[in-house]
Formats: sequence, structure tokens, C-alpha cells
Amino acid sequence: MDYKALAERLLPGEYPALESYEVKYPPRDLPKGAQVTRLAPSPTGFIHLGNLFAAIANERIAHQSGGILYLRIEDTDLKRKVDGAVEAVKSALRYFDIKFDEGAEIDGDNTYAPWYQRQRAEIYRAFVKRLIEEGRAYPCFCTEEELTALREEQTAKKEITGYYGKYARCRNLSEEEIYQNLDAGKPFVIRLKSMGNPENKIKFRDAIKGEITVTENDQDVVILKSDGIPTYHFAHAIDDHFMRTTLVIRGEEWLASLPIHIELFDVLGFERPRYGHNCSLMKQDGETRRKLSKRKDPELSLEFYRKEGYYARAVKVYMLTLLNSNFEEWYLKNPEKPLDEFKFTAEKMSKSGTLFDIDKLNDISKNELSKLSAEEMYDFLKDWADEFGSESQRHSFDDREKMLKVLTLCMGIGGKKRRKDFTTASQAMEFIRYFFERPASYEEYRVDAATKKAILEGFLAKYDPADDSQVWFAKIKEIAAENGFAAEMKEYKAAPEAYKGSVADVAEVLRIATTGKANTPDLYSIQQILGEDETRARIGAQL
Repeated sequence: MDYKALAERLLPGEYPALESYEVKYPPRDLPKGAQVTRLAPSPTGFIHLGNLFAAIANERIAHQSGGILYLRIEDTDLKRKVDGAVEAVKSALRYFDIKFDEGAEIDGDNTYAPWYQRQRAEIYRAFVKRLIEEGRAYPCFCTEEELTALREEQTAKKEITGYYGKYARCRNLSEEEIYQNLDAGKPFVIRLKSMGNPENKIKFRDAIKGEITVTENDQDVVILKSDGIPTYHFAHAIDDHFMRTTLVIRGEEWLASLPIHIELFDVLGFERPRYGHNCSLMKQDGETRRKLSKRKDPELSLEFYRKEGYYARAVKVYMLTLLNSNFEEWYLKNPEKPLDEFKFTAEKMSKSGTLFDIDKLNDISKNELSKLSAEEMYDFLKDWADEFGSESQRHSFDDREKMLKVLTLCMGIGGKKRRKDFTTASQAMEFIRYFFERPASYEEYRVDAATKKAILEGFLAKYDPADDSQVWFAKIKEIAAENGFAAEMKEYKAAPEAYKGSVADVAEVLRIATTGKANTPDLYSIQQILGEDETRARIGAQL
């Protein structure tokens, strides 16, 4: 068969010499040991926890080695493309402090651009044409219906599904048959003519899992689709070579494709980057573990963490505890150090499924937020409210001084021990809501209506906002005694049957009337922040 003539028929026209791409995209001038890594999402608009998992690993490995992290957009499948998806990716990762050096919509070096695969179509086609000329690729005219029937036949026979061996129907078409199909205008794809033998095994050194064994590829995979755009398999091999990627950290679901990728790099004559296949994020579901699911688990989407208002550092700390087995111990010893000082290694990444526990993330989040100053918490909450909060929540920041007083109180700043009540921005804003809005509902009072009325009226009669906390509390004790409650806790403990309750129960009535809640920070301080008019109005409304 005249493969050169076939290549010209299938992909007519002149293409640049393949060697010219080696000149156009030269090896990078980087320090010895520097790693070039990448994040290469599809522009679907959905960026998930697994993307962040891989992004943190790639970013740490690249930057601590003096290397490069770039963003490539794998947009070969137009059906899945969503407008604004690239900005969504950048925005989500920017929130978690993932810094790209180069890439799509990144202000950096563009030597290795374009960063969108559809813009690199000429490069892919040039290499496909060379493979056809060498007899290592061929046109396939099988229809979707024929391929579906083929899979059904293989499934019925309990054989491996795919286009290989005796099932590769177009692999051995004669020259005459090929041209007849072309002359008839039949649509076609280009497939790799695999030389692999499934009986042969390949030993492969995975950057995370160590030495593994895979079977040689024998699948004649599609490398160029009927629209002239390559498949992911083919495009990524060319891009990783010419963008000079040295290490690819990706999900373990790609292990099944590893034999294909090994053969593609070999047939193209490229040195393979190192691959590291990180474990899947798992969730405990009853007695079993399963992979996090887009359909079942809202916490899989990074948008969930932004909308809920998770503190980015907290999420990153938790991700690092999952990514590197020695991070948690390091962080316990170095809680105030920048996370970048931790020495991240691919070898310390988990080799099997990692359990994602949102309760542990919440604990870490509480701890991290408790370290912030009132000003830092103010900025964090305001940024969240500006983007995701309600109009009422945004107005909570109109009086900066009041909000700082609220945060200082609720975080226990200046006290003996910092409070850890805040988990996320959304939860924190709900927690402090009563400072800015009168309660919409009230927890149940544990006293009868007459006693409640007497306590509230007694408080309004004695209340003076000029009182210091000691005088204020002394008046609460008086109200307690006047209504049959023990003014001192020791008196109540000594003879509880002699009283309706203790002074704490009286304070609880006032607390619920003021805030709607039975448990809050210091009530005297809350009333000082609310002011006399608001305090009297709230308590009066409960009479």
C-alpha cells in the first residue's frame, strides 16, 4: 500500500516538518531537578475536589523544586464545553491559593502556547499524517451502530470490549476498499495501529504507587476524530512532550489508559514524563466506602466550599493531611508556619483510597478560624458576604466598629481561651445574626409564663446600660432572689429543692429574650453591643 498517498488523501496539504516543533517548543531552561507539572481540566464548568487534590500536589512539587505549574485546557470535546468554564476553574483554584506560572488566561510566559487543545489542531494532524505515512495509523469507517453491535457481541462472549485484533474490522482493509469508502464520502476516524501484545507485561515505575505491572496495549484507539480534532489520548501525549512536562499527577482512574499512553509516547518517539496516579477520594456510606459522587455528594464540587464559605487555608490543610502521610505530624509541630515550608513528596502520597471526612475538615476549619484576628475575620466574612451573602448579611458590615466588637466577643479575643464556634462563613454569619436582626424564632423558655414575665419586667426596671458587668450581674442576682431562684450557685447546689432554679436559669430567660438562643457568649457584652434602646425593645417584645 502507498501509505504516503493515503496520508495525503486523508490529510491533504503541507504541514510543518515535525522537527520544527522541537525548535519552536525547546526544552525548558530550568534548574536541575526542577519539575514541570500541569493541571489540564476539560472546560465543563464543574471543578471538583479531585481537581484540587491533584492541583495542590502538582503546585507543591513544581514550586518547591524551582519548576513550573501551567494550566492547559483540554477542549477536544465541544459537546461538554461550557461558557465561562475556564474562568470558573481559575477562580476556584485562586481561592485555594493555587498559583499558575503559565497557561490559559494566565499572565505568564507564552513560549509553549497555545494552551487550548483545539488551537493546536495543526500540530496533532501533522503527527497523525506522519503515523499514516509510516503505516502506524489507518482510517476506520465503522459507524456508531456497528461499534455498538461490536461491544454487545464482545460482552455476550464475555470478552474484553474494544477495537482490537479480529474485531478491528478496518485495520486490514485493502487499498481498494479504503479508496472506495473515501470516494463514497463515508465519514472516518483515524486509529492507531497498535503493535502491542496482551500476553506481554510492562513494568512501570509510578511516582506514587511505586513499581507496577501493566499489560501491553493492543487496542487500536482513535487518535483523530471525524472533525479533525484529536482524542484526549493522542493530544495529551503531544502536549506533554512539547510543553516539556516532567511529571503528571493524575487520578488512578487513568491507570487503565496507561498502556495506551505508553505506546503512544513510544510510537511518537517521545520521552515519557513520569506519571503518578493518586488515590481516589472515598466517603464512608454506612458500612461501606465508595468514591465521592457528583450526583450524590455536593461536597465533591469546589463551588460547595466557596458557597458555604470554608476558609481556604483550612481546606488546604485538610487536603495536605490526605495527600502526604507526614503532613499532620509536621503541622502539629509547626502550626504557624507557611504551608509552603512543608516538604511535599509524591512518594508520601497514599497508594490506596483515601477517606474524605467532612467532620474532620470542620474541626480543622474551626481551629484555623479561631487563629484569626477580628480584622482578619471581618475581611474573610465580608468577602464571602459580598459574593454569596444575602442583602441583610451584606448590610451587617455597614458599621465596621460594631462588627469588630461582635467578632471580638464571639471569638473570645482577649479572653483566657479563644472560642471555636465558627466553622464556615455561612455558619458564622448565621451564628451572629441576632446582633443585626431581631430573632425570627425563640428557643423554648424553661419557666412558666408568669415567672418569665416577672423576670423580664424586673430586669427592665433595674437595667442601666452604664452599669459595669459586676453591677449588672448583681441586679440579675436580685431578680433571681425576688422570684424564688437561688442568687448564688452554691446555695442552689446545697438545697436545690428549696428554689425554682438558680441565677443561671434567670440569665437564660434574659438571654433567650435578647437573642432567641439559650446559649450565647457573655450576655452583658451582647447587650452592650446592642445598646439600651435595642435591648429594652427586644425584652419588652417578649412580655
